[in-house]
Amino acid sequence: MAHRIRSGNPSERVYSMRLVWKSLDKMRCLRKRSTIPFLGFLITFLLFLNLYIEDGYVLEEDKRQLRETSVHPPSSERYVHTFRDLSNFSGTINVTYRYLAGTPLNRKKYLTIGLSSVKRKRGNYLLETIKSIFDQSSYEELKEIVVVVHLADFDLVWCENLVQEITRKFAHHIIAGRLLVIQALEEYYPSLDGLKRNYNDPEDRVRFRSKQNVDYAFLLNFCTNLSHFYMMLEDDVRCSRNFLTALKKVITSREGSYWVMLEFSKLGYIGKLYHSRDLPRLAHFLLMFYQEMPCDWLLIHFRGLLAQKDVIRFKPSLFQHMGYYSSYKGAENKLKDDDFEEDSIDIPDNPPASLYTNINVFETYDATKAYSTVDEYFWGKPPSTGDFFVIVFNKSTKISKIKIATGSDDRQNDILHHGALEVGEKLVGTKKGKQCSSYITLGEFKNGNIEIQDVDHKIAFDIECVRIVVTASQKEWLIIRSISLWTTQPPSQ
Repeated sequence: MAHRIRSGNPSERVYSMRLVWKSLDKMRCLRKRSTIPFLGFLITFLLFLNLYIEDGYVLEEDKRQLRETSVHPPSSERYVHTFRDLSNFSGTINVTYRYLAGTPLNRKKYLTIGLSSVKRKRGNYLLETIKSIFDQSSYEELKEIVVVVHLADFDLVWCENLVQEITRKFAHHIIAGRLLVIQALEEYYPSLDGLKRNYNDPEDRVRFRSKQNVDYAFLLNFCTNLSHFYMMLEDDVRCSRNFLTALKKVITSREGSYWVMLEFSKLGYIGKLYHSRDLPRLAHFLLMFYQEMPCDWLLIHFRGLLAQKDVIRFKPSLFQHMGYYSSYKGAENKLKDDDFEEDSIDIPDNPPASLYTNINVFETYDATKAYSTVDEYFWGKPPSTGDFFVIVFNKSTKISKIKIATGSDDRQNDILHHGALEVGEKLVGTKKGKQCSSYITLGEFKNGNIEIQDVDHKIAFDIECVRIVVTASQKEWLIIRSISLWTTQPPSQ
């Protein structure tokens, strides 16, 4: 069965797409051995899109402004603005897909998990990966996910045999709408001959990674409207138990903050989370630069162009690479993520909150960096008696456990030598923002750390603030490495 993302005459769309790839090939030949700067090529390609693409991705006013940029080359900052606001490519790409197994449900899910797979010379881990996704999810979690597998190999016999295996092993998930297997038609792919030899890669490797970029672009394009969030995995991955619950905790804790990509593994294109609304732009971006560099390098540029400067990666990792042989030539690939934990993952909830401190902050090590599972921390100059570090929740909540660690492995004396942990209620407005007017002390720091269990049994009220108070001045600087809070229920409405 074939499925078209957008309506229109198929032959016209194929012709239009071929025209795009053909023109790209001409551009490629002219500079085959040159090293054009990244942003220069990006601008050239956007101008090309303006002239050739007929589907209306760029509005007339945007075209005028893009023409102006060709006369007055923009700075990098101005170009980022252009990419974000004028050429955001909110529309999907005209591609026809074959449904090999399953069909999408009408209801939007919470998370789509995307996998792209090709025939390997040695080993095949796709079935194990799909099994791990489903086995490590609870019945309630399964209701919130859909897995989309893109079989991106042009060997139709291999695809047919693999689909039969998938259908036999995961029939109930297919029937329930939790598993889809698709294939983008080969005629929509660009030419994979005569590609640029960036980084002195051999021709067959350039071909492999360039096609992989297109594979991912077509997969992202298909998944645009299936869910609120999208997670990219590779086809040789093992999942941690209840990974979706952990993901939801992290997403909830970052409400109100801007992000483009959250990372739940430090390896390759594994465990990368996006808002589904960003998928069309990412798909277009991978197609623009499919021959320039590997997909995981392109992601760094995409994130930066959308103004997420730093990596946001969470520990422990929720996904682990399990393959021993690469999909490229069957070469050995035994990379492992040493931050991965399969069982007993206890990621804190850290409800959305504002953070305040009167301790002098060192450089950019601000208060928010202590209140995250990202590998960052707060760093302040020597605190004095009475100084504080306070967390004010957006909504009052019941807390079951609080755990705070200070100092670091390389600065073991930058701990809170004397301090107390308090929880508060009765928010009032002050010149410095909201603060609680009533506090109860839960305990004192010992060797720079504190952990309080069963907070909800000790405190009768819903907590609105958590405060660290310095009880004695110290000469050493202060690092607050992590503040971890666990709730007994979602924040009250």
